[in-house]
Amino acid sequence: MKREPPRSLADYAPLVFPGVMLSVFFVVPFSIMLAVSFFKRNPAGFYTPDFVLDNYARFLSLFFGKVLGFSLMLSVGVALMCVLVAFPFTYLLTRLSRRAQTLWLVALLSVLSMSEVIIGFAWSTLLSRTAGLTNLFVWLGLMAEPVALIPSFWAVLTGMVYQALPYTILVLYPALVRLDPTLLEAARTLGASPARAFVNVVVPALRNTIVATLIMVFVFALGSYLLPQILGRPQHWTLSVLITDQAIYQSNMPFAAAMAVFLVLISLSLVGLTLLIGRREAAQ
Repeated sequence: MKREPPRSLADYAPLVFPGVMLSVFFVVPFSIMLAVSFFKRNPAGFYTPDFVLDNYARFLSLFFGKVLGFSLMLSVGVALMCVLVAFPFTYLLTRLSRRAQTLWLVALLSVLSMSEVIIGFAWSTLLSRTAGLTNLFVWLGLMAEPVALIPSFWAVLTGMVYQALPYTILVLYPALVRLDPTLLEAARTLGASPARAFVNVVVPALRNTIVATLIMVFVFALGSYLLPQILGRPQHWTLSVLITDQAIYQSNMPFAAAMAVFLVLISLSLVGLTLLIGRREAAQ
């Protein structure tokens, strides 16, 4: 079927409501935030209208450079771990019966119903010294005494991977369901083992989907706010936590707005890259 171009203004009517919502809840707030990011901080009040670049210049400092680098590194680690775990799991899920797939998908959706607060405090309990997993290891004889695994970088990484993993599976599931099973049958007929067929056939066939999923999880992890605070130390805080700290506790709204603008621009650029990859995959 060929898509016909709009011929009159009435053809654009379905776009009016989404356009108004996008303007009210994104364009206008982002424009205000962008303007505030160039204002000058006033210790007596929140800020003074001006046009200065000092707020963006502070990104060049060592402290904020480390925070930005850590946020990007943490998001990359979460994205890689989620895809490495979710891709083979989702592939095996698509090989099950339709009833088993439905049960697994319902279980994943139930995980998505939990808020970030519940996930954070649940993992803080599991990784604590008094009621955590190390008590089980002591009972099994694997450890001499229980220890606390929080706060730590690995606790933050684990909690964020747990939170993002269901989203990753649900994004990969449609592409793996649509995968032509005859490709694997041909590989097996030519003598490839199941693992070799998976690596040499399934992964290359869905490389654009994998890249798009990596970008999506990266953007999702980049905005994480509560888990780094609950499971980590101040050096494990992400840029989102620092934005809140500057806006509320330091009363530096212009610098917080500059960091938020930077974060939004990174997210939008990566979302645009994801859409470009999706169009190329559809064209192929």
